[in-house]
Amino acid sequence: MVIVFGVAAWPIAKAHVQAVAVLDEIGGQPVPWIARQVTVPVTTQDLSFAVEAPAGRQMVRAREYLPQGNANAPAMVVFHGVHHLGIDEPRLMGFARAMASCGIRVLTPELPGIKDYHVGKESVQTIGESASWFAGQTGGPVGVMGLSFSGGLALVAAADPKYQANFKFVFAVGSQDSMLRVAQYYLSGRDPRPDGSIEVLPPHEYGALVLEYEHLEDLVPAQDLGPVRAVLRAHLYEDKTVESEATLGLNDAQRGEARNLMNTRLPATRAAIAAAIARHADESVAISPQGRLKILRTPVYLLHGEADNIIPSAETLWMASQLPQDELKAALVSPVLSHIDLDNAKPGAMDEWRLVHFFGLIMDAAERR
Repeated sequence: MVIVFGVAAWPIAKAHVQAVAVLDEIGGQPVPWIARQVTVPVTTQDLSFAVEAPAGRQMVRAREYLPQGNANAPAMVVFHGVHHLGIDEPRLMGFARAMASCGIRVLTPELPGIKDYHVGKESVQTIGESASWFAGQTGGPVGVMGLSFSGGLALVAAADPKYQANFKFVFAVGSQDSMLRVAQYYLSGRDPRPDGSIEVLPPHEYGALVLEYEHLEDLVPAQDLGPVRAVLRAHLYEDKTVESEATLGLNDAQRGEARNLMNTRLPATRAAIAAAIARHADESVAISPQGRLKILRTPVYLLHGEADNIIPSAETLWMASQLPQDELKAALVSPVLSHIDLDNAKPGAMDEWRLVHFFGLIMDAAERR
């Protein structure tokens, strides 16, 4: 009886040990000896594949992480967040490699819009098409993980009947339920929760700057778009050298426009952002999981940092409140996380265990056929 129980319990125990290996690896911590026993070497290959896009067929750049010795490893697609490095972003690469070392075949496709700080419908289609392509390559539905805004877009794609059958599950990390509500949070620092309470948290400057960059045509004259966009892009990319060079090329009027955009607390700047949010409200609705989750027939796992000031954790509470009970497999708002980083100071032992257990569930779900 003990042997039978041990055999039955091993897959869950192994998943939790793998979770420790993944979390320690991406957190820059030494991986314990026991966790090293469930990992394997990883090889990578860069590739591209064709997908349907609004403008016709397009090629998607991607990278595949393969666990050595397991050609039939279960598959997962991981989508990067809003970052100019795309699939070359070090945190994404570290996570993909850590997952692959635990026996998961990982694909990281690049989302050109998200890479250039634009959250739009074209990325929803690329997510759905990428999941469908990888499902065709691996012989069945694939797990899909989306970081930051890509997590919300992955849920929108999973709700589309065209793509739904290719999603084994969706794992959304630090993601939005309502793009409109998140945009309004950037101006108010307040995000309502489903229970009627208000999450109050000073928003990161980054959020308002991304809104400005996305809707720049609403904020500066047409003739100034190119020069001002170059400055704002370099600022978002945190490239001070390029930002300084681009600023030197501005005329006086453009320099004033760029200066005002950088100061997102100016009343005039905030009013302009608010007007742009209202003008593009329909676009925000089209890329929000809100309103689609009640009919979703895909297992969902939701993880959010408690002190996330880019996408507040109230958004995960909203998603959890809307998903069918049978499809919401796990939801965790954790003080161990900030936005998508394991960098919050001095987490408690129980908080660490809850995060390990959550990732154990993800590893188990990924490995199930």
